[in-house]
Amino acid sequence: MILSLSTGSLFTLPLQRVFELAAESGFDGVELIINQDFQHVNPGKLVCSLQEITTIHSIHAPFMELDGWGGPIASLKRSIALAAECNIPLVNFHPPSWMGLEIRFWRWLYSVQDYQKELGQDGKVAIAMENMPWTGNWKINPNILSNMQRMVDFIRDHNLYMTFDCTHIGSGKTDFITDFFTCHDSGRILNIHFSDYGHGREHLLPGHGILPLTRFLNHLRNTKYQSTVTLELDPREFPKGEHNILESLKEMLDFLRTETSEQTETHREYLQETIQVS
Repeated sequence: MILSLSTGSLFTLPLQRVFELAAESGFDGVELIINQDFQHVNPGKLVCSLQEITTIHSIHAPFMELDGWGGPIASLKRSIALAAECNIPLVNFHPPSWMGLEIRFWRWLYSVQDYQKELGQDGKVAIAMENMPWTGNWKINPNILSNMQRMVDFIRDHNLYMTFDCTHIGSGKTDFITDFFTCHDSGRILNIHFSDYGHGREHLLPGHGILPLTRFLNHLRNTKYQSTVTLELDPREFPKGEHNILESLKEMLDFLRTETSEQTETHREYLQETIQVS
């Protein structure tokens, strides 16, 4: 299992420093969100310089309009080309918003019959769609394919992969384990965005919300999941000061490693046997 840090978790810091903190804290690498740092620069050159600090396991296509990147279709295609150029194996993107009237993007999404064949750069890049959150007092999901089974059917029919976002699914359904297994059983999950949800706020530190994240990690371990888990937090979840941020990242990494470790399961079995004997 690859443990990665989303650069969005610390977007208030310079991008290079985010990479350095990810490396110093011991994460296996990062998910790079294409943001304003990629305007008016050579993106390939910038990515190569960042790769000298730590590994980029995935790219998140822009979820806002950036100068020179075009709309959601053009920016996704450019992200895929960048990933292929820099040997990054996965590109993550958001589905179209019906509330945002992204009709052209919506039609294009359905027009692609085989994403890996048509856009995957000859097998160099896996393309993964992310499930999106419910928002507001009425719990409305403003994006298409909000129903998990329909999303699974779509990604299977169009040869896509999936990024399973815990806080997004948890915003509409606190006990999301059943939906996770619906996605896992499809064999299409290549990335997991890991964070808590509660009190109307997304991307919280585990324990700051209401989701059963420890139980989720136990299930993840038992499924023998071998792809990427990406810690994706709101920057406000971290304490002030880079030293404190670094220590917090180390604590989170230790938590993730402990709860996904085979040794953890062996220890729990030992404890259960000891209790039964007693």
